[in-house]
Amino acid sequence: MTTYTPPPEPGRTASRRSRPVPLVIGILLALVGFPLLLGGLGLGWAMATQRDDDGFFSTPTEQLTTETVALSSEVVNFGEAGPDDWWADRDLATVRLSARSADASAVFIGIAPSADVAGYLGSASYDEISDLRTDPFDYSLTRRGTGGDLSAAPTVQGFWTAQSSGPGTQALAWDLEPGTYTAVVMNVEGSPGVAVDLSAGGRLGWLTPLAWSLGLLGGALILGGALLVVYGALPLGPRVPRQVAPGQPPEAVRPDTPVTLVGAKDPQLNRGLWLVKWFLAIPHFIVLALLWLVFVVLTVVAFFAILVTGRYPRGLFDLNVGILRWTWRVQFYATAAIGTDRYPPFTLDHTDYPADLDIAYPERLSRGLVLVKSWLLALPHLIVLGVLAGTWQFGDADGFEFAVGGLIGALTLAAGLLLLFTGRYPAPLFDLLVGLNRWVYRVTAYVALMTDTYPPFRLDQGPADPGGVAPTPSTPDAPATTGLGWPAEERRPDREVEV
Repeated sequence: MTTYTPPPEPGRTASRRSRPVPLVIGILLALVGFPLLLGGLGLGWAMATQRDDDGFFSTPTEQLTTETVALSSEVVNFGEAGPDDWWADRDLATVRLSARSADASAVFIGIAPSADVAGYLGSASYDEISDLRTDPFDYSLTRRGTGGDLSAAPTVQGFWTAQSSGPGTQALAWDLEPGTYTAVVMNVEGSPGVAVDLSAGGRLGWLTPLAWSLGLLGGALILGGALLVVYGALPLGPRVPRQVAPGQPPEAVRPDTPVTLVGAKDPQLNRGLWLVKWFLAIPHFIVLALLWLVFVVLTVVAFFAILVTGRYPRGLFDLNVGILRWTWRVQFYATAAIGTDRYPPFTLDHTDYPADLDIAYPERLSRGLVLVKSWLLALPHLIVLGVLAGTWQFGDADGFEFAVGGLIGALTLAAGLLLLFTGRYPAPLFDLLVGLNRWVYRVTAYVALMTDTYPPFRLDQGPADPGGVAPTPSTPDAPATTGLGWPAEERRPDREVEV
């Protein structure tokens, strides 16, 4: 059996493309799905670890004191009772107040309509709690009343919606109802001088279905988005062939984007090394942080040079390409593909490293496009890049925060976990990651004013750039290789037929 490679038609060469619309829709679905999934998982984690045995989320116990006859909450309005209050009899939320007298005497806790509480307390002095904060614990007290006495003890009143009284710790649980309510803590006989250790808690009956709904919906969107991304990234077949000058070999045709990004996965990868590659790459991160400051400054300089002369100064161009090349090697090693265990070299130039990047030097650039392409024309791509390489941060009022990388970070983490537990790095997943990074760097080159060629809306997967050849290296003395270890003219053919 021999392998036969069909030659291209005379004077023509073909490339392959993907479906941009399903690809973009899939990425947008993943953009929506990841926060939903993380929200569902975070909510499930909170319910599993932060609730007590009765299902309540509770505040820490803190001591509150007053010289008056009662500590009162602010008036809380849960809406007017009526036929539209569908939640009133569904026990969707339950409030719990727990109190223990500081001197072991009997304590009273009650919740009642605000008008009844105000009528009972009358002109007696009491303190209203407001601006309650838990981290750090703090509150404000507002003195109400004129100093009169209570007419009777709170335990003999019949208007309480919920109440609890006695020595030791008293707990009151109340299912929320429409209306305006006030909670009070008092001595059981209604005498002045209240000192209690108090905590509050809440239980929401709909949290469990909400967590499941968020998780399932987020997972479905991510799955659907992934399927659309894979479908959109599949090649459509030969594109409209590009004309080749008579006598010019097909290999000499440049791709429709001047950016060439390649990356070859090691045949064997260490299962656990990816867990510490970010740490091993810290020296690179420090150098790259400084280099990217240089990159920004040189891009600003190049902006004015292009605006005046229509040319990107070759020395600045070569240096910025080298910074992008260095960045890609480090990302390929540690953060965006984990495709090799070989430590990246400290150099801006081409090497025999399994990841490489090049950008064809433009002899001329549009003076007008330089004013709008980085922010206006590139806006659709920048939205996509926000999903591919952005950082999503989440947090709560208590200061708990965590960050998740974009789609590239999530897929890289998935690849690492597969490698850790199975010893395998699926080739389709690696090809997808390289394709996503290829998209990112094409847009980066366009935004950084290094080309006037608009980035294609397609995902070219695989280790070798589908353009067919590497463009002329931006460093004149560097060999024109694919970055995969073989010369450009020795690339594997686009398609092979076994006969």
